[in-house]
Amino acid sequence: MKRVGVYPGTFDPITLGHIDIIRRGAKLVDKLVVGLSTNPSKTPMFTIEERLAMIRREVAGIDGDIEVVTFDSLLMDFADREGASIIVRGLRAVSDFEYEYQMAGMNQQLNDRVETVFLMADVSLQPIASRLVKEIALYGGAIDKFVPAAVAAEVGARVATIGRKGN
Repeated sequence: MKRVGVYPGTFDPITLGHIDIIRRGAKLVDKLVVGLSTNPSKTPMFTIEERLAMIRREVAGIDGDIEVVTFDSLLMDFADREGASIIVRGLRAVSDFEYEYQMAGMNQQLNDRVETVFLMADVSLQPIASRLVKEIALYGGAIDKFVPAAVAAEVGARVATIGRKGN
């Protein structure tokens, strides 16, 4: 039986940190499903279709069986639908752990057949967050150290259409 893992997120935009977790998570399972979720508490810069295309392009060269799909449901329902036994989550800092620990506990209550596995982000990638990447770009800063080149270009083009902040 194949061991399936799910790596959920909004990936707005996908960062080098996300790609690191995908690369490493794919080694832990026979199949990794990257689950692109809608999050009602966030206002995305890119549509779900744009993010889906971005992620698929960026993970195409990673070894392993990786599938990228969207979902709009509880994570544990999505995990069941995909036949997953593992949820992969990346951690950057202690503040991430507190939130993720609570979520893992809630998810365990919803479905105790699925385990949550935490992967520490590579030290060089720990400060990267999509929220900060967007903020830097909106104020005219360079983001090429935080995202793949094609993503940096897409973020730059989006900022050009919505307008930069600041003077």
